[in-house]
Amino acid sequence: MPLTAVLFDLDNTIYPRSSGVQQALDERMNAYVQRVSGEPPAAVRALRSSWFARWGTTLAGLQREYAIDVEDYLRDIHDIRLDALLAPDAELDRLLERLTVRRAIFTNSPAEHAGRVLRTLGVAQHFPLIFDIRFLEFRPKPDLTAYTRVIEALDIDPATTLLIEDSPQNLPPARSLGLRTILVDERNAHPVNGDADHVVPDVHTALRLILERY
Repeated sequence: MPLTAVLFDLDNTIYPRSSGVQQALDERMNAYVQRVSGEPPAAVRALRSSWFARWGTTLAGLQREYAIDVEDYLRDIHDIRLDALLAPDAELDRLLERLTVRRAIFTNSPAEHAGRVLRTLGVAQHFPLIFDIRFLEFRPKPDLTAYTRVIEALDIDPATTLLIEDSPQNLPPARSLGLRTILVDERNAHPVNGDADHVVPDVHTALRLILERY
């Protein structure tokens, strides 16, 4: 069955983890959690790991355990110099130009961060739709409702939709709904994943695979 839509995760998917963007975000998240919790750095890392495993994001843990101001958090951690870490990606632009199916960003980040990333990469024109953490009503991936909200908003058939994602834990809900999946694993850090139809090192390879096989 041919594809009709592709959903793209943003961070560490549309750009490589090795760019340093995630490291910059992580440093700001660690600092924010340390300010709020008063915990030492080692405890902050453990806290964030437990929150990510249970709820998918650091924000979700902060909301549940510290009742933070969400907008203050989103402004603070995304205040980074993207242009120092990312550059226009001509190959990504070329591949997206060839992709004729519907496409959208599906991210646990806020839309303003997604927009800045896409503009810095020079590919914003390919993504008229961004489904972000606010659209998801702060119920992030891997919460199943995040996926159903996006599918319903796009009015698409999950069986003809593909998700490109770098977090293995975000694949099972997609597969349970019938989506096809590609895991982006730049560092070859994950074992073979039964929830991924394909495992690739970067978004360029993912797009070439889609263009060749679908």
